[in-house]
Amino acid sequence: MKILVPISKVPDTTSKIAFTDGDSKFNEEGIQWIVNPYDEWYALVRALEIVEAGGGSVTVINVGDATSDPVIRKALALGANDAVRIDVNPADSYVIAKEIAAYAADKGFDMVLLGKETINYNGSEVGGMLAEFMNLPYISLASKLDVNGGTATLERSIEGGVEVVEVKLPLVASASKGMAEQRIPNMRGIMAARTKPLTIVAASGAQAKTAYVKYGLPAAKSAVKLVDPENMDELVRLLHEEAKSI
Repeated sequence: MKILVPISKVPDTTSKIAFTDGDSKFNEEGIQWIVNPYDEWYALVRALEIVEAGGGSVTVINVGDATSDPVIRKALALGANDAVRIDVNPADSYVIAKEIAAYAADKGFDMVLLGKETINYNGSEVGGMLAEFMNLPYISLASKLDVNGGTATLERSIEGGVEVVEVKLPLVASASKGMAEQRIPNMRGIMAARTKPLTIVAASGAQAKTAYVKYGLPAAKSAVKLVDPENMDELVRLLHEEAKSI
């Protein structure tokens, strides 16, 4: 089984978010970068489990500049066999999907498994576009994945139940919570990651289809109101008139 796992570099969830250039650009100063959790915890770990059980290889791929290298090494430390970085700072999801598809077109991957979304943009766009560009079936938001020969069986939650899908390989799938359990890289993996191959390839030249006009922070949360437990009338009034929850 030859699996490709696209990974994204995202800000640590404790990062202080700010913008520059008239709120048109994310301020990366002082940001601690991590592997997008959906890519790492679910897609990458499940890919490793499949290869550990049946043989094969896991390649991680990132579209980004050299600042992505530390998070790529983290993925290698978890157990990926090798890594590829397409050397361009992507302007949007279209560029990422187009560049990955261009690289993977002639590599014979049996599966492309990525996180359902990134935690910084929550767009969930790359998987669908990638499948379209590679002319492969796409299963999104999968919470379980098993492979038997040339067939993959996936599960995903739907309203009121679970949908089970069987798909012939190759395919593209996005992983959601439940696909696997998070792993912590051990010292052996960290040491091995230093010597695993990280191939830098030139971008194909895909052009962005969108542009970010302006970012904005959500409105600040209002102060907490404390209500005396004996004053139920006031609690009901607040829930009705202010929270509008009853």
